[in-house]
Amino acid sequence: MTPAPPAAPGVPAVRVLLADDQPLVRAALEMVITEAEDLEVVGEAGNGAEAVRLAEELRPDVVVMDIRMPVLDGIEATRRVTAGPSPARVVVLTTFDEDENVYAALHAGASGFLVKDMALDDILDAIRVVAAGEALLSPSVTRRLIAEFTARPVPAPAAAPASMPAPSPSPSPSPSPSPSAADRLAAITEREREILTLVGRGLANPEIATELVLSPATVKTYITRLLTKLAARDRVQLVILAYESGLVPLTAGPSPERR
Repeated sequence: MTPAPPAAPGVPAVRVLLADDQPLVRAALEMVITEAEDLEVVGEAGNGAEAVRLAEELRPDVVVMDIRMPVLDGIEATRRVTAGPSPARVVVLTTFDEDENVYAALHAGASGFLVKDMALDDILDAIRVVAAGEALLSPSVTRRLIAEFTARPVPAPAAAPASMPAPSPSPSPSPSPSPSAADRLAAITEREREILTLVGRGLANPEIATELVLSPATVKTYITRLLTKLAARDRVQLVILAYESGLVPLTAGPSPERR
């Protein structure tokens, strides 16, 4: 992941809400984040329902969300936090290779992941990247995750508390093209479809430029158009759409990790 630069002088600090049921994890994250001049912790939540409430009340820029929490799990909390008109961006805390809820969190609207054993500087850079509107993971890592988890059913969310309405069940992703995802592609051009396919395959912008004999600036413009036309929050959602629409087959296997 390319580090994001700290905020320039006079630029407001990125407002972060921490949601984790383990006080020690929250304390450790708060200590790391508050040491950065361009980041600030505006609140802490010990369960998913509290995270939803505080996100509405405090309007953070980024919510760092654990997946396994009481009262309301982090997946459903992510879905609710990202459903508003001006939602906070969510990064989920995960064990990465072991957590089978990763795809469900992406589907709920998460912009990426924080791995619990990440280096401290990487945690800060990750929050900055998400706050700036980018996807947290490199395209190749994102592709590897989605290739693994799209073939599995989306886990059912934990039961909502009595004070909160129960969510409608989310449909499980299917290896076959999703009609709704395919319909969304009707609005894009053939060239945009080519670029979306390469994004889904895990290629970074310079690699897409080489593949299609375009300039990197032109590729960036196309991806910006795709985000707008497809109402996608970030590159992660473009990768999901590439899989669900059938542009990238699940049987293709992930590309080797690029460093």
